[in-house]
Amino acid sequence: MPNAPADLASLDATAQAELVAGGALTPLELVEAAIARIERVNPRLNAVIHPLYEKAREAARSPALARGPFRGVPFLVKDAVCTTAGDPYHAGMRFLKRHAYRAPRDTELARRFRAAGFVFVCKTNTPELALSATTEPLAYGPTRNPWSLEHSTGGSSGGSAAAVAAGLAPAGHANDMGGSIRIPASHCGLVGLKPSRARGTLAPAFGEYWGPLTHEHVVTRSVRDSAAILDCIAGPAAGDPYTAPPFTRPLRDEVGTPPGRLRIGLVTQAGSRATHPDCVAAAESTAALLASLGHTIEPVRIPELDAPQMGPWIAPAVARDLDRYAALVGQPIGPDDVEPMNWMMAEQGRAMSAVEYVKQSEAAFAWARALSAYWGRDFDVLLTPTAGAPPPRIGELGPLVPIPELLAGLGAYTIFTMPFDVTGQPAISLPLAWNGAGLPIGSQLVAEYGREDVLIRLAAQLEEARPWRERRAGAHA
Repeated sequence: MPNAPADLASLDATAQAELVAGGALTPLELVEAAIARIERVNPRLNAVIHPLYEKAREAARSPALARGPFRGVPFLVKDAVCTTAGDPYHAGMRFLKRHAYRAPRDTELARRFRAAGFVFVCKTNTPELALSATTEPLAYGPTRNPWSLEHSTGGSSGGSAAAVAAGLAPAGHANDMGGSIRIPASHCGLVGLKPSRARGTLAPAFGEYWGPLTHEHVVTRSVRDSAAILDCIAGPAAGDPYTAPPFTRPLRDEVGTPPGRLRIGLVTQAGSRATHPDCVAAAESTAALLASLGHTIEPVRIPELDAPQMGPWIAPAVARDLDRYAALVGQPIGPDDVEPMNWMMAEQGRAMSAVEYVKQSEAAFAWARALSAYWGRDFDVLLTPTAGAPPPRIGELGPLVPIPELLAGLGAYTIFTMPFDVTGQPAISLPLAWNGAGLPIGSQLVAEYGREDVLIRLAAQLEEARPWRERRAGAHA
């Protein structure tokens, strides 16, 4: 069509939706173009594992396609937590893949994505049980970073991040229990906002998932997409145990709103392991940019970040996941069905007493209260590197690496992200730097609980000052 751009792969979700709304393209034309890009580029990336092409075409043709703000825009669904009716759901597991398990229903999150007008074109790769900072499951093999095919995308939302960074679709579902939105966003040059705890819902199956750690959202190319999509999926469902306070106005309206002069605390080292110089340099460069925009930058020391609390939730949750999946399939799950680290975690979870679980929960929440107290008192926003190191090479954090070495490596990547899954504060990774090897290095901004509006204003200001959307990965569509 004469008004349609030649390079749809370069457009964010908002721009693609505008093409449909303005009549330049139909939803089906957008979907067909995305399918063609996936078929052409995905063999190099292994980001997409479950194509949903015929269902996508049917949805795009249907007069029942929702007339939400993203009507007709192709969308990716991560193969973890968010299920879609009738589609494969394997959570990175060889066990579920072998039994060809399909989910019987949409989660409420999937329903909200559909109500926004998105068309699900495929499901994306994830590590087994979404429990890694890299995406290299034995079930489906490694997803490769479009900036360098020898490097990892991060995890656990690495399939979605690789596909969005390569231009296969403009936005992809992601979730974050220890950094799984922000680390892939950092490694792939994307915007990754982890919302406040309970900003959305885990209905209908769960009130919490992995205790209080699970946060659902997307990875995108633009701040405006991240804001507008969160508007579409925010809010409680009936029976939720708690919910975040509602926004005072749509989050998309915060894009372009001046953030005012903010006090920014800067931390570049946490824990006993030194942050990689590339990640320190990226955060310091972001600090200099913020100072040039009129904000006050103050290096701070936060002892709580030197001794992070992970809480007791992951190991028992992994044990429960295995029991749940065994029941769904009607077959037992044994150690040969599960990657070594995850089996070890499940065994630890089964050995934990209820009293110990409560005791460790109390300690983690006490630590979280102490950490959260710095906001408003010492600074308005905290700036850190997103990850403790640049993207690793494929295999360095693979599932067959010896467990002590693997745990140490994963800890180095999550040192700046995991704390804010425990506190539940909103945090965003922005692609403001690339290292000498051409790999993206993200910077993380963290606000008070419930204040995504502050992050979106500040992130949009940084995006305008140092635009990144014109950068193209080597494996871009």
